[in-house]
Amino acid sequence: MQKVLYGIGAAIALLIIIGLALPREASIEVRTVIDARPATVFALVNDFRRVSLWAPITAADPNARVVYSGPVRGEGATVTWDGSIIGTGSELITESRPFQRVATLINAGSETESRSIFDLADRDGGTALSWTFVTDYGYNLVGRYVALLLEDTVRQDHEEGLANLRELAESLPAADFGGLDIEHIVVEAQTIAYLPTTSIPEPSAISAAMGDAYFRILSFIDEQGLSEAGAPISITRSFAGGELLFDAAIPVRGLSDDLTGSAGGVRIGQTYAGPVIRVKHIGSYRSLGVTHGKIAAYLAALGIERAGPAWESYVSDPTRVSESELLTYVYYPIKPAG
Repeated sequence: MQKVLYGIGAAIALLIIIGLALPREASIEVRTVIDARPATVFALVNDFRRVSLWAPITAADPNARVVYSGPVRGEGATVTWDGSIIGTGSELITESRPFQRVATLINAGSETESRSIFDLADRDGGTALSWTFVTDYGYNLVGRYVALLLEDTVRQDHEEGLANLRELAESLPAADFGGLDIEHIVVEAQTIAYLPTTSIPEPSAISAAMGDAYFRILSFIDEQGLSEAGAPISITRSFAGGELLFDAAIPVRGLSDDLTGSAGGVRIGQTYAGPVIRVKHIGSYRSLGVTHGKIAAYLAALGIERAGPAWESYVSDPTRVSESELLTYVYYPIKPAG
């Protein structure tokens, strides 16, 4: 019996010695190339709600409770989970470098604290993506042994996650919104004099329709003794059957109580009030369609829902500013996150 005990003790001692010799950290790295711009891929790894589309926490435990807190995306964004199968845990974005890197900390301060790092690089119009997962087992010797046994399984899980991410990213609009000047702001309603207008979707036809509409609106403003209160705007209403319907409008002040209806086709109304994204467009009006395409890609990648018609505000006077320097703000009403 004594020899048996000595043998067991020696085996345990050997396991401890080997365990101490094993790496304290377990690390895996998986790579892929995605046929989507870095801005699109970044959006899908920089927001835990978007991550849940390609690597759901609840895949193995559908009844688990998941809570998002902090900022919607970027540094400080946090997700926590609690389930009978996956247990409890949390993940925090600790680094968010636009279109280059996202790093997270998983179960901070626990015995098996982990880090997840996404490195992105432009690759011929696509994205080369590296995903590194590192777990620090400290002096948890059992964890070091388990890491050896599960390395292939963990690697396979991450490769499947990247495959899902690649499929999702490549299904989204391809426009590169990385260079957009985007602000998330809240706007107040403005009183406007507006005229519903139609045109074929051709730049010269739209320009002519707008010119006629703004002339009629300005005449209405003069007749009613109103004052202009901002740059001309156009609010997109619909596009169907080869016809574009929009409201040409000018913000006004000095409205009297007895002028609330319409006159000569020109009406009085209010603009949208609430959260929007505002994009600064510098250059020709003819290239505004490209900017709208990039905005659509941005909204799709970030999972942001629209809350109403978009509009453009023509800040520059085209008779005084060169075409290449024209300033236009493009507004898209959006629903609050979460």
